[in-house]
Amino acid sequence: MLIGYMRVSKTDGSQSTDLQRDALLAAGVDPSKLYEDHASGKKDDRPQLAACLKGMNAGDTLLVWKLDRLGRDLRHLVNTVHDLTECGIGLKVLTGEGAAIDTTTASGKLVFGIFAALAEFERALISERTVAGLASARARGRTGGRPYKMTPAKVRLAMAAMGQPETKVGALCKELGVTRQTLYRHVSPTGELRPDGKKLLKSK
Repeated sequence: MLIGYMRVSKTDGSQSTDLQRDALLAAGVDPSKLYEDHASGKKDDRPQLAACLKGMNAGDTLLVWKLDRLGRDLRHLVNTVHDLTECGIGLKVLTGEGAAIDTTTASGKLVFGIFAALAEFERALISERTVAGLASARARGRTGGRPYKMTPAKVRLAMAAMGQPETKVGALCKELGVTRQTLYRHVSPTGELRPDGKKLLKSK
């Protein structure tokens, strides 16, 4: 079964899903199988996406107009498609940069595998650069004393590190120079941004 998902960023009616709807219907999605959210791609709260994913079964295929309609960022996108694949559900992108993605085909799986590798590479770079920066700071005598406040770089490192099972929270807090309470105000145990973290990244 084909399931369609649509999203526009604004909730004031200034944006329309008509173009997405027409493309999904033309691709064979039944009108009763369309799900629609009006929310920023950066927001976690997208109830129709959650309902869409929850209602799908093995053998179904999720269709989106463009890749950016589905994922908040590359990491979220990779995790979402991984979950779909584990459940035997395919993903097909109709147009835009990700139009080559169709995880129901071998070539489409290969393309998405490249996306997944890029996401892993991005996380590794963030971790490597931030750890190097912290080591440089320690070499200049910036150790001990009152913990430094959270910064965008530290938030990004925490996001990358907290999603890894081998991460020790105490050691991470020591590297970042923040308390455990400060860390958890910004990033969840699974590496997702919390309100303070979102506010900090948005302000920069």
